[in-house]
Formats: sequence, C-alpha cells, structure tokens
Amino acid sequence: MPVVTKLEMLREIALDQHGFVTTAQALTEGASHPELSTMVARGRLEHVAHGVYRVPQVAATEFDQYHLAVLWTGAPEACLSHDTALAAWDISDINPNRIHLTVGRHRRLRRAGGETYVIHYEDLDPSQVTWWEGIPIVTVTTAIDQGIASGVPTYLLRQAIERAGRTSLLPTAERERLAQRLEDRDGRA
Repeated sequence: MPVVTKLEMLREIALDQHGFVTTAQALTEGASHPELSTMVARGRLEHVAHGVYRVPQVAATEFDQYHLAVLWTGAPEACLSHDTALAAWDISDINPNRIHLTVGRHRRLRRAGGETYVIHYEDLDPSQVTWWEGIPIVTVTTAIDQGIASGVPTYLLRQAIERAGRTSLLPTAERERLAQRLEDRDGRA
C-alpha cells in the first residue's frame, strides 16, 4: 500500500479549491505548523495570505482570486456576494473594483491582506448560497436583493433581472418580486 505524504493530502484539498489550502485544513490533515513552514521554505507551498497557502503544483485559473478571497476570511460560511456575485453570474455589466464577500453577522475580521475585499456581515440561509466554479456564492436572487439594498444603480439591476429572467436562474415569481422591490426603492410605487 503506497504511503500518501502530507503534501499529497494537501494537494488533494487544493485541487478542489483552485490551488489553495488553509492552515486549519492542513492541521486537520495532520500537518503541523513547523511542517508547513518547512514546506514553504522548500518551495512546496507558498504562503499567500493569512492562514492560506497555495500548492504550486496545481495549475492557476482565472478564478483563483475569488477562491482565495473566500478562504482568506477564515469563515466557513463565507461566500462571494453583492456586486461580485452579479458580475460572476454574468447577468449585469457591473464591474466591481473589489471582491465582495459575505460572512456571518457574528464575525469580526481583523487580518491583513483584505484591502481588495469588501466584507458584508449578514446571516444567510443555506438556500441563499450555491456554487459557482467550485466557489461558494450567493444565488442570483440573493445577489439582486443585495444589490437593491446596497444601492447598485437601477439600470444595472434592471439588466440583471432581465438577463437572469431569461434563464432558469431566476424564477418568474422572483423576477416579479425583485422588479417591484426595485421600483419601491426608486420611489415609483
């Protein structure tokens, strides 16, 4: 029976996370802090953010920055949200200059490296979160709801409702509810 090294175990995790593994995941797999430091010193891992390592043997993708952002929070409930979710779902021409993430209301993130992130504190129901490119993200309905609440320009939200409404991502009843909510926000009720 072949022996599986700790690095191989970490690589298996990283394959499902765009090349990243967290310190907590490594510790769960039996790697110690000194072993992680040794792997970094030998070039087997790259320390890329507080509590996050990259396994260089895993090929980079265009989605790496998003998965890194979610893992950087250290919150298991963290997901892409708001403007970033609208852009990821490709239902709006919105082009956020920072990555928007949602974590639970009880979290307080005080770690370096989050300058390019916007953290939102909201307790999401599990039904409001799904997966996009292997990364946790709010559903289309939730992203539009968040956009309405956070003041995303009306034309971008109308565009999102229209585009998503032509797909199975936004059921008719939700499309109508969101359109009404947007009108109410803009004072056209």
